[in-house]
Amino acid sequence: MTTDSAPQRPPERGLGFIEFVGLMAALMALSALSIDSMLPNLPAIGESLGVADENKRQLVITVYFLGVGGAQLIYGPLADRFGRRPVLLVGLGLYVFFSLLAALAPTFGLLLAARALQGVGAAASRIIPVSIVRDRYAGREMARILSLASMVFMAAPIIAPSLGQLVLQLASWPWVFGLLAAFGLGISLWVYLRLPETLHPQDRLPIRPGRIAAAFATAARNRTALCYILAQSFMFGGMIGFITSSQQIVAETLGEPGAFPVVFAICASFIAVASLLNARLVMRLGMRRLSHVALLVYVAVAALHLAVAASGHETFVRFVALQSATMFCFGLASGNFGAMAMEPMGHIAGVAASFQGFVMLIGAALVGSAIGQSFNGTVVPLQVGYLACGLCTLAVVLIAERGRLFQPHAFGAKSAKLAE
Repeated sequence: MTTDSAPQRPPERGLGFIEFVGLMAALMALSALSIDSMLPNLPAIGESLGVADENKRQLVITVYFLGVGGAQLIYGPLADRFGRRPVLLVGLGLYVFFSLLAALAPTFGLLLAARALQGVGAAASRIIPVSIVRDRYAGREMARILSLASMVFMAAPIIAPSLGQLVLQLASWPWVFGLLAAFGLGISLWVYLRLPETLHPQDRLPIRPGRIAAAFATAARNRTALCYILAQSFMFGGMIGFITSSQQIVAETLGEPGAFPVVFAICASFIAVASLLNARLVMRLGMRRLSHVALLVYVAVAALHLAVAASGHETFVRFVALQSATMFCFGLASGNFGAMAMEPMGHIAGVAASFQGFVMLIGAALVGSAIGQSFNGTVVPLQVGYLACGLCTLAVVLIAERGRLFQPHAFGAKSAKLAE
């Protein structure tokens, strides 16, 4: 058993604390940069590759999420069997290769295929860093490192659209993929030269399909875990709907194409602020009370924004204000939903995390794609999507909690037995 006082195993080969945190943050930021830097370039991609349907170019974002989500089931067991370092390097190698292939893609179909496989590679940088930190640190020190790395990770969506727009001003859209490939290659070299293997040989687990399938079944049967991962999926689906259609909304509906990076940065900042505030409030208020209140406010803001948009009173300022409020509620609720989904899964944490990540991202990508594809030149479809996602989230949360919100919940021996 590890405790806050458990001895730490600092990284070897001279990889000090600051460098270790920086490397973990860079790995975590890779996926966010790969998504948000694309957004200002979607019109140029569509024009260059002959995509007449503006909504169809959103698939550049959607297929990436599907690639990341599908690979969630793969990297966890592989990293437990073969070690963190080799699996991470393979994933990063796939990311670099398919980034270059996307940059050279002569057709939209090939670009989408390369983009999906780029997501498969990037999934390694989403999953394995948490395992590396867990291998080396325990208790509060582990939480400290993940918090510091997350601060850098949360900054990525704020700066990525501006970076993508800057590249477009200086060159053409393939150079964005080239820049991502260079970033991925730099991180690969950093890992290869400086990061030791963190999984001890005696801790490696054989890949047993029967055991993995049984663990997946256990995770799927637990009402609390399944409902809360579906809740997270619905909320993130609304987020993906915003991401995929945000450039069109700001440029076409609001008539401010040059302001897109600023609008996206403001909205992303509210998620970051909410996440930092959550870390301070959750110990005092509890996950359920905090996330349930945030969910109810989320639904109310979505309903208000839909009323504003449907009545023809949408303005640039109102959109930014109401969208930022929605993002703030998302930041308070979503992370807690993920934690509550894992709460009864301590006995199969690794496999459960892979299963839940798969369900969450695939479900969210499909929901978000449906919202994005419904864009009709107004903000109404997005807000209908947000409200529908909020109500679906509320429904599954009520199922998880047997109709009682705000109630603290402890998993003792009896609950753990029921969870199994």
